[in-house]
Amino acid sequence: MTLRPAEANSGIRFIHLSEPSVEIAALAQNVSDTTLSTSICENGVEISTVEHLMSALWGMNIDNLIVELSGTEVPIMDGSAAPFVDLIESVGVRELDDSKRYIRITRELTVTQGDAWVSLRPYDGFRADYTFVYDHPLYNRYPKSIDIDFDRVSYGSEVAKARTFGLYEELEQAQALNKCLGSSLDNSVGIADNEIMNAEGLRYHDEFVKHKLLDSIGDLYLLGLPVIGHLSGYKTGHALNNKLARTVLRCTDAWEHVSSISNDLNVDPIEEVIATAD
Repeated sequence: MTLRPAEANSGIRFIHLSEPSVEIAALAQNVSDTTLSTSICENGVEISTVEHLMSALWGMNIDNLIVELSGTEVPIMDGSAAPFVDLIESVGVRELDDSKRYIRITRELTVTQGDAWVSLRPYDGFRADYTFVYDHPLYNRYPKSIDIDFDRVSYGSEVAKARTFGLYEELEQAQALNKCLGSSLDNSVGIADNEIMNAEGLRYHDEFVKHKLLDSIGDLYLLGLPVIGHLSGYKTGHALNNKLARTVLRCTDAWEHVSSISNDLNVDPIEEVIATAD
C-alpha cells in the first residue's frame, strides 16, 4: 500500500493497481460488504478492511489522499490504526490552500437493528461514545463503555493503538466466511480459555471498547467529510454504521456544510507513505 498526496477537495480515493487500474472513492455509498470488516467496491473490484486506515486518516485530519493497493485488502498491520498514524507522522502533512470542510449535524438521526443502535446528534466539536455488549467472562472483566470528547483527548495516544480482537473459538467460523484468514497474535488480541493469549496483554485497560469506537469512527468517515456532532453507539457494528452514514446522506435537512480556514496542523513537506505487512 502506498499513500500519495492529493489535490484539495478530491477526497480519499483507493486505487487498485490492476490492469487497468480501478479507482474507488472512500464513500459510504460504495460500501459493498460489512461482514466483520468494511469493504468498498467499484466496477466489480472490491477493497476490504478499510475502516482502520479511514479511522487513522480521520484522527490525522487527512481529507485528501490517494491510497494505492497492489492487493484487494488494506494491510492489517498490527490490527490497530497506530501504524498508519505513525507512518503519516513520520513524513508530515501539508495544509492545502483551501478551507477545510465539515458536515455539521443539526438534528438527531438514529438507526437501529434489533436492540443495537447508533446515532448522530448536534454537538459543538466531535464527541463519540460506545457501549460494547457481550456477556463473556473475559470481556466482563474490562470496561464496556467509553465516552470521549476529541477536543480534549488525543486520538493518536488514546484510541489509535486499540487492536482488533476475537475469541479463538469463533475464528474457524470467520475463516469459513473467507474472513480473518491471516489472523495471528501479531495483528489481533486473541482470547481463549477466558484468558488473553497475547503475552504482552492489553495496550489499554479498555482496549476492547476502544477498538469498537475506532471502527465506528472509520466507518463514519466514509461520509467523505469529518463530522461536527456527537456519535453514539450501542452494540453497533459495520453494517449499522454504514446504515447511519447512508441515512445522513439521504437526510439533507439534518446537517449542513461548514468550513474553516485552517486545519491547525504543522505545515511540513509531504512525502509518499508506504505501508507493508507480511
